[in-house]
Amino acid sequence: MSYTGPEFDPPRPRRSPLRRPAVVAVAALVPGALAGWLAYGAVGGSGDDGGSGRAAAADGGSASTAPSGPATPRTGTPRTGTPEDDDAKAGTSAPLKGRVIVIDPGHNPANFRHTADINRKVDIGTGWKECDTTGTSTNDGYTEAAFTLDVAHRLRALLEEQGATVKLTHDADRSYGPCIDERARIGNAAHADAVVSVHADGSGAGNRGFHVILPGTVHKGAADTRPVVGPSKALGESIAADFARATGTSPSNYVGDGTGLVTREDLGGLNLSTVPKVFIECGNMRDAKDAALLTSGAWRQKAAQGISDGIVGFLRG
Repeated sequence: MSYTGPEFDPPRPRRSPLRRPAVVAVAALVPGALAGWLAYGAVGGSGDDGGSGRAAAADGGSASTAPSGPATPRTGTPRTGTPEDDDAKAGTSAPLKGRVIVIDPGHNPANFRHTADINRKVDIGTGWKECDTTGTSTNDGYTEAAFTLDVAHRLRALLEEQGATVKLTHDADRSYGPCIDERARIGNAAHADAVVSVHADGSGAGNRGFHVILPGTVHKGAADTRPVVGPSKALGESIAADFARATGTSPSNYVGDGTGLVTREDLGGLNLSTVPKVFIECGNMRDAKDAALLTSGAWRQKAAQGISDGIVGFLRG
């Protein structure tokens, strides 16, 4: 649409010939000014879309700015809230502020180079067990250690976004391990509000789905899980529910009787923990269908989201 033409020209009253040039000059300016003002309004000035009034010039029109007038001082939005209101808003955006969470990526990518070290036995309360293992892998060679570390990194980012202090038991920054007893001590020393050990299973083909491992009641030697059995179960139930929702996968069809929950008394990482802790086996690396999920970055992000949501649900009650 053009904003020039006879219909926009102002009426021309008869004037003295001496004043005609001035009238002509004013009349010529009015359509241009009107065009600029309408174009400014059309692009919204410097509004939310980032326009600045120069869009009209880009379209072949005349760039213009708003008419000048008395400046209005910027006084800002008056404060109406209280410090308590600010704290409440901060709590909404950082629901895990002040919480400590330990993520335990199962195994270590370099364990296979240190078989003598990881085969060393450590006390788990109910007996002695190897320091660590190499973990499993898919049939195509994608290792459990690579999987757990990737999910741990994604999970850490999600939890830190919500204000949590997050510690990893390792970050592939050591030659092997840590051993299962040290992994437990890391969570204990951090006084963690929750510890999650991330794993993937190595069962037979056709066995599919995830399961969360809870600590059984152990009171023997260096192990006493009695104070943490209850909260660990609550943590595990929360993670199982949210993991299923976020990933769209089902609980294990080979352990847990369809609940996705398994209780064990033979895992040193659980037996020696003095804080709420669970393991999650995210799927079976030896099943082709589960392996296709575990090797997908998009799916691993969903897995991390499900675990994160479960932790948040547990901590917020």
